[in-house]
Amino acid sequence: MLLNCDLGESFGAWTMGLDDQVMPLIDQANIACGFHAGDPSVMQKTVHLALAQGVSLGAHPAYPDLQGFGRRSMACTPEEITALVLYQIGALQNIAASEGGKLSYVKPHGALYNDMMRDSKVLKAVMLAVKKSPLPLALMAMSTADNSALKQLCADYQVPLLLEAFADRAYDKAGFIVSRSTPGAVYHQQETIVEQATKLAAGKAIQTLEGEDLILEADTLCVHGDNPESIKAVKAIRAALGEKA
Repeated sequence: MLLNCDLGESFGAWTMGLDDQVMPLIDQANIACGFHAGDPSVMQKTVHLALAQGVSLGAHPAYPDLQGFGRRSMACTPEEITALVLYQIGALQNIAASEGGKLSYVKPHGALYNDMMRDSKVLKAVMLAVKKSPLPLALMAMSTADNSALKQLCADYQVPLLLEAFADRAYDKAGFIVSRSTPGAVYHQQETIVEQATKLAAGKAIQTLEGEDLILEADTLCVHGDNPESIKAVKAIRAALGEKA
C-alpha cells in the first residue's frame, strides 16, 4: 500500500507542515501548485526534496482560493475547471522537469476534490485536463463504496486511476469522507489512525460514523505531516505497513 501526503503548502514567509520530516516516510507527494497554497520557490524546493527521497511527484491543483486554502467551492464552469487544472499541472511539471523529474499523477485538493466526487460535470472537467496533459498522468480520486462509475469514466477517457483512502478521516455509509465540520470527522488518536490504515491496507472493513461496516478498495492511503503528532502517526503507519517499496 502506497502512502501519499499533501505537501508544499507553505507560501511566502508563511510556513506550513513538516515536509522534510514526512518526505522520507511516503511514496507520493501531492504538491500544491500555487492556487490554494505554495508558490514557485516552495514548489521547486518540494520537488527537489521529493526527488532526493525517491518520492513520486503529483500535482495538487485547487480552486483559486488562497484565503480559504481551497476548501470553498467556487462557481466555475467546466471549461474554467479544465483550464485551471491544466495551468497548475503545467506550472509544476515545468519545475519538475528543471529538477530532472516528471509528474506521474494528479490529485485535486479540497473543495475541488470533493466537488468532483459528487458532481459528474466537475469530474469530467478534471478528467479532461488530465487527459489533455502532454504527459501521461493518472488521476487520484476518492475510493467509495461503489467505484464503478468512476472506473468507467476513467476507462472512457483513457486515464489511469489511483483509488485513495484516508487513514485519519471518518466515513459515511456511502463511503465518502465526512465533512470536517461534523464532530468526529477527523481522527487525532494515533492508535485509531494506525488501526484504520492497517484495515484499509488489508482490505478489511472499517467502521463508518453510523457504526456500519465499510470495505474500500484502495491503491494509496493519504497521511498528513502538519505537526509532530501527525509525523508520529505516519511513522507508526509506515512501521505497520512495512518499508517503502
